[in-house]
Amino acid sequence: MSNLPLRPDIEGDQPYGAPELDVPVRLNVNENPYAPAPGVVADIAQAAAQAAVGLNRYPDRDFATLRQALADYLAVESGVRVPAEQIWAANGSNEVMLHLLQAFGGPGRVCLSFTPTYSMYPEYARDTLTEYRTRARREDFTLDVDAAVSAIHEARPAVVILASPNNPTGTALPLEHVQAVLDATRRNGPTTSNGSPTDAVVVVDEAYGEFRRPGVPSALELLDNNPNLAVSRTMSKAFGMAGLRLGYLAAARELVDALRVVRLPYHLSALTQAAALAALGHRQELMSQVASLRAERDALVDWLRTQGYTAFDSDANFVLFGPFQDRDAVWQALLDRGVLIRVVGPDGYLRVSVGTPAEIQQFRDALTAINKEEQP
Repeated sequence: MSNLPLRPDIEGDQPYGAPELDVPVRLNVNENPYAPAPGVVADIAQAAAQAAVGLNRYPDRDFATLRQALADYLAVESGVRVPAEQIWAANGSNEVMLHLLQAFGGPGRVCLSFTPTYSMYPEYARDTLTEYRTRARREDFTLDVDAAVSAIHEARPAVVILASPNNPTGTALPLEHVQAVLDATRRNGPTTSNGSPTDAVVVVDEAYGEFRRPGVPSALELLDNNPNLAVSRTMSKAFGMAGLRLGYLAAARELVDALRVVRLPYHLSALTQAAALAALGHRQELMSQVASLRAERDALVDWLRTQGYTAFDSDANFVLFGPFQDRDAVWQALLDRGVLIRVVGPDGYLRVSVGTPAEIQQFRDALTAINKEEQP
């Protein structure tokens, strides 16, 4: 038996991950259900082939071309023009978050978030030896701004994470709530070695930002006046590129330059950069699916409510619904019928991703059948 010097704080921990099961309908990890169109696939393949010619050389360490393309995309999607040097990217938004905690967290520092929220946040903190603290959201999963401000004054966090839309609840944050948090972080971060106060970094995780309902703004609109703000995005969800692993953020130049210090050399491969650029060239085609997914989501919320469930309004591509006396039993009963969803979030609730119309109908049929079996 081995006697490895495992860190005490990860003894007994299990790797993160949702179940990966081969079933007809997978609605558990908030993927875009539509595969890339043949033209997109062809352009990615061509770009990868061109990049492969130079694989004996290291890739562009600061990926200037990709950063410009991401900036151009954000200008179209959100109406906010961000200079390319204020964009950062990594292997999924997971690595972007890890870079943020590596640069601004660490021993003796606090990361603050508001639950229920994304279950990876405490793992980012753990991996960077950052203390993770939480405060509860309101019963409707909106942010209790007064409690958030109080928590910031109490914890003096280095990093505050706000998910908007929030996972697993789908709740988006009004900009005035984000600004209130930003205002509270002024001179309420950790002190420097000479005792000077700092401004905590506020990260607004907009992984599902493209799915927000019309009229719901992006926190990108607050960047100009808040140098301690970072807005994180991903190509995994709306773009249908979960397998590409490309996440990015927009922030002030000083914040981005801090992330360049902690990144591993050449962390974005030449193939990743080439594939992402090719995909961004099809942004209109890829984003055209978003409207239909929004409509399918809203129809699903309405249907769940007609079935007697509490289903929360969502600005993401998933819906939280319930409550169930035994959500694990319902999850298993759905799985037995070939439909995989997610046990996550508040006790008694389940989360279902928005799939194709055919997949959602299979989910509805399965849930209806389960309800009939439970009736006396």
